[in-house]
Amino acid sequence: MIIPKTREEIELMREAAQVVSRTLGMLAPLVKPGVTTQELNDTAEAFIRAQDALPGFLGLYDCPSTLLTSVNEAVVHGLPTNIPLKEGDIVSIDCGAIKHGFYGDHAYTFEVGEVAEETKKLLAVTKESLYLGIRQFKKGNRVGDVGHAIQDFCESQSYGVVRELVGHGLGRKMHEDPEMPNYGKRGRGKKFIEGMTIAIEPMINLGTRKITQLDDGWTIITQDKKPSAHFEHNIALVDGMPQLLSTFDFVYEALGIVSDEEDEFRP
Repeated sequence: MIIPKTREEIELMREAAQVVSRTLGMLAPLVKPGVTTQELNDTAEAFIRAQDALPGFLGLYDCPSTLLTSVNEAVVHGLPTNIPLKEGDIVSIDCGAIKHGFYGDHAYTFEVGEVAEETKKLLAVTKESLYLGIRQFKKGNRVGDVGHAIQDFCESQSYGVVRELVGHGLGRKMHEDPEMPNYGKRGRGKKFIEGMTIAIEPMINLGTRKITQLDDGWTIITQDKKPSAHFEHNIALVDGMPQLLSTFDFVYEALGIVSDEEDEFRP
């Protein structure tokens, strides 16, 4: 069952999402060759707690970490390690926080030093597909409209769209209805309603869409070991249109990136 939120609840959710946004921005300049994902994890946990919030992932489903850090062929759910990142890696940092009883949950895939051009393109296309999906989150549309927009764009670039892992509703629980696949058919699935809040998160592979899970019980990797990208935003349906609760502005400020891609989704 979809749980719509009041305007007041949406503003509380925005605060939770912004905790994560600031955390990703704080981490952005630290992602460089030689740093370990465990170091990033520990820094993030302290930063979240300093904002009067709690780590959203730590302990959830017995998750042992504050961040999920997925390097190169890892799609999502990578656990932090003491292995240093190296030049040319990419790392998806997925982060959650709880504030005012609500969850924020979003992700950004970072380049480590100079990465291959084909990998840069994968990241650019995946991020663009996120905003294409968000545009379809509007009054009168359905779950399949978002998934179709993401799938059609990414498959037109010959990328693999992961099927087994999906976005989701978000609120007082990390995972609420509806599931938000990154594939689908227009006009199919649950209809969007005013006040609903979701996480859209394309997980797109350079090669095959097929995945497998490592023995740690968490990390999901591509079967062909080619890189995967992951970007995630939190969005509310306000006055029939998508409104971002999270932002990459803090990441862009830290990295010196100028972008207007979020302007149409601001309150």
